[in-house]
Amino acid sequence: MARKKSPVAAAVVLREAKPLAANGGVLAPNERRLNFGERWAYAPAPEQSDYIEIKPRYQLFIDGKFRAPHSGRHFDSINPATEGKLAEIAEADAHDVDLAVQAARRAHRNVWSKMAGRERGKFLYRIARLVQEKARELAVLESMDGGKTIKESRDIDLPLVAAHFFYYAGWADKLAYAFPGRTPHSLGVAAQIIPWNFPLLMAAWKLAPALAAGNTCVLKPAETTSITALHLAEIFQQAELPDGVVNIITGAGPTGKALVEHDDVNKIAFTGSTSVGKMLTRAVAGTKKSLTLELGGKAANIIFEDAALDQAVEGIVSGIYFNQGHVCCAGSRLLVQEGVFSAVIRKLRDRISSLRVGNPLDKNTDIGAINSRVQLDKICELVESGLQQGAELVQPRLRLPEKGYWYPPSFFTGVTASHRIAQEEIFGPVLSVMTFRTPEEAIERANNTPYGLSAGVWTDKGSKIFKIVSRLRAGVVWANTYNKFDPTSPFGGYRESGFGREGGLHGLRPYLALD
Repeated sequence: MARKKSPVAAAVVLREAKPLAANGGVLAPNERRLNFGERWAYAPAPEQSDYIEIKPRYQLFIDGKFRAPHSGRHFDSINPATEGKLAEIAEADAHDVDLAVQAARRAHRNVWSKMAGRERGKFLYRIARLVQEKARELAVLESMDGGKTIKESRDIDLPLVAAHFFYYAGWADKLAYAFPGRTPHSLGVAAQIIPWNFPLLMAAWKLAPALAAGNTCVLKPAETTSITALHLAEIFQQAELPDGVVNIITGAGPTGKALVEHDDVNKIAFTGSTSVGKMLTRAVAGTKKSLTLELGGKAANIIFEDAALDQAVEGIVSGIYFNQGHVCCAGSRLLVQEGVFSAVIRKLRDRISSLRVGNPLDKNTDIGAINSRVQLDKICELVESGLQQGAELVQPRLRLPEKGYWYPPSFFTGVTASHRIAQEEIFGPVLSVMTFRTPEEAIERANNTPYGLSAGVWTDKGSKIFKIVSRLRAGVVWANTYNKFDPTSPFGGYRESGFGREGGLHGLRPYLALD
């Protein structure tokens, strides 16, 4: 990799006015600059993408075939890094939803539920291998459609997609052993609605355990990131998955609403916002539909004085910046013990100045594009609220691309628990930093949120880890690391972060009835 040293010094900006403009990064007159060293300029290293065929128009995948939507309507899929149109995506209406559910019901009744577990496992193994074969192509598509960096798509998302199908393929013929003394049965038709932040990985999280348990599925991806799900449908065809076992319908809110309200759906699995999760809970109440929800979060990363600070700062960067903050478990609240606050802020400031924002397909890029204009506007609005409430914003001085949806890595100091930025999920590369004196205060501050999805603890004392973890109200807690996932480990939250688990043996239970 060719690289050259830039003579331009990096700078951090303590913002006292509006946040860095999304379209140009122009500095305001009242900004105070702190230079602290040189930054490296890397030669471009773009991932090749010209060999990948993106269809001009994608149709619905129903009963093993691609078909035009009943309404004839399509909507545009936009590349958030360029604002250019990638493709047109079919918009499913209630008629299409009904066809998909009927196809799933027939497949469940006639084929999938009757198939021996070892045979179902063979299909999942085949899908996993095909995902591995097409991993590079799928990673490029994921980055183009969603804005995340190719490093994340290639090195994290796609390996985990294949791993989930491999893992649950192994469980398909062992369900009786998974729940000793019980007789497991599939539920029937599972309606699965996934978000835009991990389009292909969320599909694998939901499809793999549902199929291993003998259910058939109707999957609805987010309207802004539907392309890789439809390429996954092509993999299902190549794997010769029986028609109707997996159906993929695309569209916005009305499509998801029609799917949730369909009378012949047995199970609903949703990952998304807390507000929509509450609506789904009300919609399912009084019905026989089973429901699991993985919703929002406002995770706390707690750094104690005895932590390895460089390791902790790197974990913070990985947990909030490398993924553009586009994860519900992003460690967007940083709690630092007072004795190391200055050191942590200095190290964090230096570290974010080295992060490269730009083309998601460039292998040197650390922070890609924000998924949509709507999401960028939300980030800007919440950042503005933090400034108005008296917090101080720290950002590196950089120039963002003219086209696309971008936000620089940022963090706030002077944040209190009453600030919106400390309570609301921002879903962007923005961190709120607060201090604490004692472990009891850290626990109280970490739990001072309506969410309960995840948290992180950084200390070199094992006993302290166990003591703190047992008192944190979070479904997943990482110790001296952050955002590490494995198909064998369950993930999920409680309170306003939802209920139910995905991954591991726990991920099978929501898709089974046990006698």
